[in-house]
Amino acid sequence: MKFNEFDFHADLAKGVKIAGFKEPSPIQEMAIPIIANGSDMVGQAHTGTGKTAAFGLPMMDKLAKGEIERALVITPTRELATQVADELYHLGRFAGIRTLTVYGGVGYGRQIALIHKGVQIVVATPGRLKDLYRKGKIDVLNPEIVVLDEADEMLDMGFLDEIKEIFEYIPQNRQTLLFSATMPEPIKELANNILYQPEYISVVGDEETTNNIIDQRYYVIHEHQRDEAIVKLLETEKTNKCIIFCRMKREVDRLTEHLQALGFNANGLHGDLEQMDREVVIKAYRRGETKIMVATDVAARGLDVKDVTHVFNYHIPFDPQSYVHRIGRTGRAGRSGQAITLVTTEEFKELQRIQKEVGAEMRLATIQGGLGLDDASCEYLAEQIRNIQVHDDAATLLEYMGDMDKELLLTKLISRIIEEEQQNIGTQIGFDQNTVDQMIQGYVEEQKVTRNKNRRKKRR
Repeated sequence: MKFNEFDFHADLAKGVKIAGFKEPSPIQEMAIPIIANGSDMVGQAHTGTGKTAAFGLPMMDKLAKGEIERALVITPTRELATQVADELYHLGRFAGIRTLTVYGGVGYGRQIALIHKGVQIVVATPGRLKDLYRKGKIDVLNPEIVVLDEADEMLDMGFLDEIKEIFEYIPQNRQTLLFSATMPEPIKELANNILYQPEYISVVGDEETTNNIIDQRYYVIHEHQRDEAIVKLLETEKTNKCIIFCRMKREVDRLTEHLQALGFNANGLHGDLEQMDREVVIKAYRRGETKIMVATDVAARGLDVKDVTHVFNYHIPFDPQSYVHRIGRTGRAGRSGQAITLVTTEEFKELQRIQKEVGAEMRLATIQGGLGLDDASCEYLAEQIRNIQVHDDAATLLEYMGDMDKELLLTKLISRIIEEEQQNIGTQIGFDQNTVDQMIQGYVEEQKVTRNKNRRKKRR
């Protein structure tokens, strides 16, 4: 099927052609006729499958032909709202369709003024939209089409109550479209409440699962090797753009500074950044001015960048769903991607749980290094030496060295440190299967001993 078979308004068709759209993706081929027909719809599809055009094109076609006057798109994050609005603008600009983003962190005035002026598409986040409706500031916004995008993300972020309240303000005689990558029970209940006899479509089949387009690997390392492993991976992997996921904001800041100091083109993204700073970081990343994004899970929600080749898990995520969301940032729109996770033996049980619950096929991997020390290894060892506490007996031992040349003494001591750390630096990142099995067995035995000790203490 070709896009010209949809019979879009001529000005909209021009935008589609210039955007380079020729053949619709599966979600577009299924959704566009249903939406054009005026039916409510539930679409199950991952981000990156062409959802925005799937709902945006038939919606803008109705606007261009004068069949409707207003449309509303609700997204979980301001980043996603901006992305959706940008794509709709570029597709509909020749038809003169005006689009507005509405989100928190900026003043109300301009948003309210443009809505009252008659902007045709409003793309909004739940919090700000609810506030504007509740305060009676946008009573004129009576959309004939409402799109709820990434509904499961909204559920995860705790926006379900806001969504339910928003739909109390929206007229009943509307067409409602709901898109979600997964369909947990609360989303199914929401669909039953806000949609009228919807048609259900899904492109989450075997051919669309992340397992088939994302190569998933893990490296078993010592805790102190994380930075070295990330650096080695960035040096050896053929990355275009990548995201490194950390659990905490302070990890994002520290790792970003470390990578920048080593000359990597990296920026950090977390919840403590001011809105203006967040927008600068994201725009630079989307344009390719920044190649490495170090981020927390929450900060990266709704971040839709199509050419992310790699996702690195600096730490394994807390739950399987977070793992799915993280690795879903790569391998989009039919492209292949790489998802790489760093784990210690203590975290291996969590890795196995994620593998089981999400059906992920992960393979153990190692990185072979050179015989000598690379820059990352030298930086790591230098930092270790700088942080060594001076021992009480150090001065006494120094006296025993007599008249030995101080530079020679220093070189010998550093050589001793290198020898002790040789198995961990400059040679290989990640342990092989036999070593991993032995380490896990040792960890299991250690845990048994600890449990037995605790039981004996309780009995006493």
